[in-house]
Amino acid sequence: MQTRRHVLELLTGAAAIAALPACAPANLPDAIAAWRTPGAGETDPRRFALAHAILAPNPHNMQPWLIDLPGSDEIVLYADLTRLLPATDPPNRQITIGCGAFLELLDLAARENGQRAEIALWPEGEPQPVLDARPVARIRMVGDAGVAKDSLFAQITARRTNREPFDPSRIPSADDLRAASLAIADDADAAGLVTGSSNDPGIAARMRDLVWRGWMREAATPAALKESVDVMRVGAAEIAKHRDGLVLDGPAIEVMKALGLLSRKAMLDPTSEANKQGAAIWKKLADTAPAFIWLRGADNTRTTQIAVGRAYARMNLAATARGLAMHPWSMALQEYPEMADLYAEQQAMLGGTPDAPVQMLARIGYGETVKPTPRRGLEEHIRA
Repeated sequence: MQTRRHVLELLTGAAAIAALPACAPANLPDAIAAWRTPGAGETDPRRFALAHAILAPNPHNMQPWLIDLPGSDEIVLYADLTRLLPATDPPNRQITIGCGAFLELLDLAARENGQRAEIALWPEGEPQPVLDARPVARIRMVGDAGVAKDSLFAQITARRTNREPFDPSRIPSADDLRAASLAIADDADAAGLVTGSSNDPGIAARMRDLVWRGWMREAATPAALKESVDVMRVGAAEIAKHRDGLVLDGPAIEVMKALGLLSRKAMLDPTSEANKQGAAIWKKLADTAPAFIWLRGADNTRTTQIAVGRAYARMNLAATARGLAMHPWSMALQEYPEMADLYAEQQAMLGGTPDAPVQMLARIGYGETVKPTPRRGLEEHIRA
């Protein structure tokens, strides 16, 4: 996401442009309403839990979740097959991880509400090689006054994916990294997940170089670039209409859009000035990463991918509790042909193998407070 401050860096005379009146329509829907008191007033414990689950981190903010509510105490979760990322995530691994993050936040919210979420994964079998219409999980909500609450619940509405530069002079301590790593859920431990992290300057420098090369490779791959551009939400009207995807917002954005400086044609041209300036912004994000944290699975089954998503959500919440910012940077972990050599290099660097690959990588540090990403409302996830 390019913020207003970022966009101003792209333009000569940026201060004058920023001073112009905003061009966005008035009275647009609130794109971040879902973050404000989620579940307030809900009498159905399923809906209370789901109102928190839809705030989970997920790839490209696609929010790829569909829900059935059969009976009085069941939830059935499906992957929304219209919200996949086939160019950068051909096996739907990252989408599955996003479903795992959803289930973790659902479980936390259920516990907070005196409910036990009994989650049965893949009740009709694991879909391979890609996701299909079979359910991801069937969940039964059971009232249980003795269920243990989790302190990470309090961080759900404060958690962010921070796409700002981090403060390179403030390096997360070993205790900070250990706290995030140890936050993984018991079922993630049982799934054989391994966490890794490093704030070592030499290792961080190697990581910064590799993650940046992954970003450049993705930007130079036409199908991958188009996939991102297709879900860019440029300006307040698009953001309010879609409430998903990758957000470009602020007064300067509205002016640039009106002047045709942020056309999708320009964004699809790797040699355009807009993309050159955008690359400079992203290079700063890579260069200011003081530390990294990652997750490796014991295998690459769908069940392990769900466990990775649950564990990553917990790591992000635990980092939030300690004032840390996190931002996934997994371009070089993506399984499309153009990324193959960097994928192998990244896996080797982090201890992944073909049978037990690293699944998630994020930069971690201290950054500015950022707004939450847009979210569609709960009703838009529930199937008729």
